Amino acid sequence: MRSQGIEGPPYKFIHGNNKEIVSIKLQSMKYPMDLSHDIFPRVQPHFHQWMKLYGKNFLTWAGPQPHMVITEPELAKEILSNKNGMYPKTKIRGILKKFLGDGLVVAEGEKWFKVRKLANHAFHAENLKDMVPAVVASVETMIGKWRDYEGKKIDVCQEFVVLGSEVISRTAFGSSYLEGKNIFEMLTRLGFIVARTAEQFRFPGIEKIFKTEYDIESDKLERSLRDSIMSIIKKREEKVLTGEADNFGSDFLGALLKVHHDSDKKNRISVDDVIDECKLFYIAGHETTSSLMSWTSLLLAIHPDWQEKARKEVLELFGKENPTSEGLARMKTVTMIINEALRLYSPAASLVRRVKRKVRLGKYEFPGNMELHIPQLALHRNTEMWGEDAHLFKPERFAEGVAKATKNNPMAFLPFGSGPRTCVGLNFATNEAKIALSMILQRYKFTPCPNYVHSPVLIITLRPQHGVQIKLESVGV
Repeated sequence: MRSQGIEGPPYKFIHGNNKEIVSIKLQSMKYPMDLSHDIFPRVQPHFHQWMKLYGKNFLTWAGPQPHMVITEPELAKEILSNKNGMYPKTKIRGILKKFLGDGLVVAEGEKWFKVRKLANHAFHAENLKDMVPAVVASVETMIGKWRDYEGKKIDVCQEFVVLGSEVISRTAFGSSYLEGKNIFEMLTRLGFIVARTAEQFRFPGIEKIFKTEYDIESDKLERSLRDSIMSIIKKREEKVLTGEADNFGSDFLGALLKVHHDSDKKNRISVDDVIDECKLFYIAGHETTSSLMSWTSLLLAIHPDWQEKARKEVLELFGKENPTSEGLARMKTVTMIINEALRLYSPAASLVRRVKRKVRLGKYEFPGNMELHIPQLALHRNTEMWGEDAHLFKPERFAEGVAKATKNNPMAFLPFGSGPRTCVGLNFATNEAKIALSMILQRYKFTPCPNYVHSPVLIITLRPQHGVQIKLESVGV
């Protein structure tokens, strides 16, 4: 690497750079930050420091595993497009494996193709239209409770966690938030364990010999998650077996069960596959949207001019009526605001791939099994692409769409990834955010509370460590 001009922090025996990363992160989180959108030095301070020391692309170590951090858009594009199959998903193990399973996010080859096809169908444009009433109903339930908070403060972050959970339960699994509440709580706890152990190096397989408290707890959570999801699966199957239903349903769970019971064994997926996909969609379905809506609400609260522009558009499109799929497609101002929120506060902080075998990438040559990290937060603040005001909230950047938002490279905007592994829930998440924001703006003006503490933290997704407290004021709808 050094012979190719690539540098990085020195390797330390066994731990690589893990201890240094933990130390840098603890130091960065010691105090709350100013109300600034320049959060890269806060959320990924090690990457920020090392970029300044070693350049746009540099080498780090997670234990004995070499990681190449890539922040050049052109190289990121080649990696994520993966045209020659040289940059598959990284292999996961340990507690992260218990959290994500072997689902769509990490699967490869024929298995990935089969499940991706199901997911694409479940979240196809026509199906998204059918989901609008369910999302509207969920938002109505949430806003109905907000009447008690008029003129008072409310932590919208917590509200959006419940909303995201309710929506994915209804639309993908045909159940309610209460039915899935236990699943969400277990996944949240498992997510915290993953975050707490992320920088710990352990020899592969050592957990089979020596189990930590986190290993024991995560084993228990994994078993309970399986039992809870199996209960939902069996309820759906029993309805078909007893003749109460003609088929397994048109939602995501129904699509999975249809393939699981396919008459042709070659087309089937196992019950473990069904469980992994359910678990993954429970995670992605509420984590991403609750993060997006929390940060968008904060941005609109501290930028009242854009809040008014968004409200004006909502009232012009829908008046006092609930949003429709046709109206959502015509939203320009709200779409610009959501894209800028995704740029500044991308739910995911890094995209990770591995090198299948020795390969040339740009001017570099990488050995097989090296991991490649593409930190979105760095790309989204690249001043060469976005201008010197890259850390400021300026939705007008997206006035002519995503492709023309940057000076010369759309690959500088990667909130949902890119290429064949682009997040399948992209349109679902943005539609849900548009509906929720529209219905809130129809009813309320909101301002940030004086006691709001700005502390973005990465726990699976980017979230406000202390919530987002805003003050609600009725607009008389």
